[in-house]
Amino acid sequence: MHIHIAGICGTFMGGLALLARELGYQVTGSDTNIYPPMSTQLEEQGIQILEGYTSKHLKPEPDLVVIGNALSRGNPLVEATLDQGIPYTSGPQWLSDHVLQGRWVLAVAGTHGKTTTSSMLAWILEQAGLTPGFLIGGVPQNFGLSARLGDTPFFVIEADEYDTAFFDKRSKFVHYRPRTLIINNLEFDHADIFPDLAAIQRQFHHLVRTVPRNGLLVIPAADAAVESVLDQGCWTPRESFSSTGKGDWSAIDQCADGSRFEVAWQDAPQATVSWELMGKHNVHNALAAIAAARHAGVPVRESAESLAHFQNVKRRMEKRASIDGITIYDDFAHHPTAIATTLAGLRARDPERRIIALLESRSNTMRMGIHKEKLVPALSNADLVLLYQSAELQWEPRELVEALDGRAEVYGNIDGLVEAVLRIARSGDQIVIMSNGAFGNIHDKLQDALNSGAEPARLSGRSDG
Repeated sequence: MHIHIAGICGTFMGGLALLARELGYQVTGSDTNIYPPMSTQLEEQGIQILEGYTSKHLKPEPDLVVIGNALSRGNPLVEATLDQGIPYTSGPQWLSDHVLQGRWVLAVAGTHGKTTTSSMLAWILEQAGLTPGFLIGGVPQNFGLSARLGDTPFFVIEADEYDTAFFDKRSKFVHYRPRTLIINNLEFDHADIFPDLAAIQRQFHHLVRTVPRNGLLVIPAADAAVESVLDQGCWTPRESFSSTGKGDWSAIDQCADGSRFEVAWQDAPQATVSWELMGKHNVHNALAAIAAARHAGVPVRESAESLAHFQNVKRRMEKRASIDGITIYDDFAHHPTAIATTLAGLRARDPERRIIALLESRSNTMRMGIHKEKLVPALSNADLVLLYQSAELQWEPRELVEALDGRAEVYGNIDGLVEAVLRIARSGDQIVIMSNGAFGNIHDKLQDALNSGAEPARLSGRSDG
């Protein structure tokens, strides 16, 4: 059977392609945004990626078109699919029908931390010998792939609240029917499809309604937005967790940067996690993963030992290079809360080193300026901030420059950003590139420029910033 995946380079749809290929389907796909790590992963698996969306991509005619949620009416490939009467479905529906039936689904939902927490959970189950299937919105470095079928009933999935398809406006996650559900947190996001937080909470309650009585909800302690969802009705046992306060699951810090902490269940110490990750947000993620893994039968001590060998997902504070004492990190942070936690974790680990943040406000919500007022406190741990003003940005970032009191600059092109870093950076600096997209390939451009070694600020050890 030949399936064509429209929007194949999206993190979810790319993972879907891997699962379909593993099931024995002939898989092709098309997209307009083709960039690593997803494009690289697909190419390595021998999956053909076609540039753009055109009716020509449907020749020879596939048996089924799986349509991603980025495509809408008016898209040439969508229109050709409808006109030719080719069977079509959404990615989440295909996953439900062909992969998740009869599985013990462990879903990770929430505004932040889904990818990292899903990866932690899959790795814990893997180390426990449970060889789970998974579909994660990134490439976990422990596995090297974003999705696989697995050899047991367990299947870990990153459960996104974004809508399913142009013909199905429910959130993706209502298709997954989890037995174990983590809700990591809940804030307003995706302003392009949700008018307010209440609309998002309604979708989360649809998800909660699907969890059976013999399942488990793992929820953050004292999260008013999540509690409001559960107040609408909850039929499943729940366990709470908190990295900073009281919960059924809690953490006792042994290092300020979160690299070592004790896990407690109802105030009774269970095990110690010592790992490479940093930040309170990752301690939070780890507690959720440990709780979900225990529901699947993994003892807490085994989970803690597994996390000692956990490697984070690509583009989650991924160290890209260290050049003449300048360290470059790539991070997916694109919401003020994620930006704040990322920078706070880095500050806690290396309090004396300067942090230079390069930020692309690329998500629909950020482009619209919905959270622009929250960016000033979110960037408080950065010594210098370089903002990229793309043509799609719908607000004036120079307001942010004024609010950051001389610590920020705005650039309208990638080359200008790179030149600014060359002018400003000096040995010992930490450069954090934050975007949920390719950011104009700035990562490679910056590495190449620093490797050329020609700017006076870095060589002399002074900064004009």
